[in-house]
Amino acid sequence: MQHQALYALAGSLNSLFIVVSLLGLWSQLKKIWQRKHDARVGAGKTTDILSLNQFTVSFLAYCAFFVYGYSITPFNHYIVWPRLIASLIALAILYEIDRDRRSLAARHALLACALLLGAGVAGLAFGPTFTDEKRVLSQSLIVAVTMLLAQGYAHQIRLIWRSGRTGAVSLTMSQFILAMDASTIFFACVMGPETGWPLLLLACVSATTKLIIMWLFRWEKTSPAAQVKRQALA
Repeated sequence: MQHQALYALAGSLNSLFIVVSLLGLWSQLKKIWQRKHDARVGAGKTTDILSLNQFTVSFLAYCAFFVYGYSITPFNHYIVWPRLIASLIALAILYEIDRDRRSLAARHALLACALLLGAGVAGLAFGPTFTDEKRVLSQSLIVAVTMLLAQGYAHQIRLIWRSGRTGAVSLTMSQFILAMDASTIFFACVMGPETGWPLLLLACVSATTKLIIMWLFRWEKTSPAAQVKRQALA
């Protein structure tokens, strides 16, 4: 009974912080919209410095956990529904990147992610009961997504470091997602290593990258090296 109460507490806390992280993702989308309506920002600049790589793999992470949440037994409402909403917002960000840049890479990423989300929703609505083999497959998918997420955020970090500026990147998004990652680590520990290790792995990787990006916002404002990089690219 005590473990069930702790599980419910950890799950509710994680859901709360996932909602907070959704607000962070929403702040990123709003920042793009604000820049779009800013007369000083020209074509191709609305999504300046945003990594298509990073947001594609972020979508994959949300979508993978959406599928994972309904693949395990029992069905985990704490994981499924917030990640579905996050997937939709991440897809909207990819749509804005595609509209701004008009590149084949952006168009292909948007279409691939839209198809994956459609398949994930179809699996939830019409899929049969998942077997242990399918649960292992979903766990393997999350490990692969975690590796992609690590390189995607590394790409975003490299873009900021090379340019000396954060551009359209939202600090609020990183702060809110870091809070979610901390609560996810707690939830994964309560779930136990057999079931919760995929959550723990991805949350630790995500939290590390968010801390680096938050530090880069300070570096951008205070470092002479960042100023030199900005002047060199002006």
